[in-house]
Amino acid sequence: MKLPRDLSGENLARLLRRFGYEITRQTGSHMRLTSKIKNRENHLTIPAHKQLSVGTLAQILADAVSYLEITKEQLSEDLFG
Repeated sequence: MKLPRDLSGENLARLLRRFGYEITRQTGSHMRLTSKIKNRENHLTIPAHKQLSVGTLAQILADAVSYLEITKEQLSEDLFG
């Protein structure tokens, strides 16, 4: 699935709430999201930009995929349908 080109950092943070991620802090233009599942904790840092670059989005999703132990295709489908 092709990644969206017009996704903002705030929208991505909102979408990741489905997987247990919550904004725990914001420093400057970056948001820190934390998820605690299976007695493990994971942190993602997302720029609060109006439009995320494709490379940044791909790296954030790759970090989430390794933590959630699902495929990139599954995560993309669940987030962007």
